[in-house]
Amino acid sequence: MSPTHHTIACCMHGFSPTDSNGLPLQEAAPQTWAGIFSTLTGLGFTALEIADSHIRPADLSPERRGLLKDLAASAGVELTSIHVQRQSIIDPERGEANLDYAHRTIDAAAELGCQVFSTGLHQPFSQAQREALWFWTAKGWTDPTDPEVRALAVRRLRELGRHAAEVGLPMSLEMYEDTYLGTAESAVRLIEEIGLDNVGLNPDIGNLIRLHRPIDDWQEMHELTLPYANYWHMKNYQRDEAADGSWFTSHPTTMRDGLINYRAMVTRAVELGFNGPFLMEQYGGDSLGVCAENRTYLAGLLSTAPSTKGTTGP
Repeated sequence: MSPTHHTIACCMHGFSPTDSNGLPLQEAAPQTWAGIFSTLTGLGFTALEIADSHIRPADLSPERRGLLKDLAASAGVELTSIHVQRQSIIDPERGEANLDYAHRTIDAAAELGCQVFSTGLHQPFSQAQREALWFWTAKGWTDPTDPEVRALAVRRLRELGRHAAEVGLPMSLEMYEDTYLGTAESAVRLIEEIGLDNVGLNPDIGNLIRLHRPIDDWQEMHELTLPYANYWHMKNYQRDEAADGSWFTSHPTTMRDGLINYRAMVTRAVELGFNGPFLMEQYGGDSLGVCAENRTYLAGLLSTAPSTKGTTGP
């Protein structure tokens, strides 16, 4: 399969959420936004995921939203997706407000010509996570075991999925620890409970293998989730652990050099018919440079992966 059949986008982690004067990107001047697109194209990217930690298209004026779209188009950059993060629709205090925000973001994603609307159930960082060197080493939110709360998640995600379908968008749910998307089994069951053809998984197993605790087998997690995948955040980590479970450690690395064998997993995804966009994601150091290196690596994998027909989905 040729890599041209898949969009390979870059994340926004490598960009500051404020401009040089401390102004949030949401409010930044057009030249600041244009600078982001110029940096991307200089790295060889032609696609970007808009993270709402940096820019919230749903909260832009129609004029500013149009400007964002025009600047991207002028630079030759596709706005592949809008990723809504840490705005859980089952947050005990802000769930309904977050649901409304997600609906508005779906409309914004359609207006910007995105390929997918991306979200999840992860919550804002805890104080311990904000203070940690790597946030995943500290304790964060855990979704409750209450079946009524899980049922609420299904209802609200189904509502969002139907809205996304109405505007012609797939909706992808990112796997994330200690949420209802925190294990392969629970994530697959959630997709099946939602029961919509356009709602699938973002099998970001990287979020799970970095944890300083026992983890499930990464190959088994991919095998369970890839048939449901419609978007894919890709990153990798070096991981080591004691055989007796007394210590664990992890740190970001390239897709090639980490625990997950992406050569095998991309080949498997293509065999299953995966045809969604890929998102290069990285934390720490020159994350944009690593994303560019990972894009080249992934394009090589796709160029040699066995071709197949069909698409993945629930």
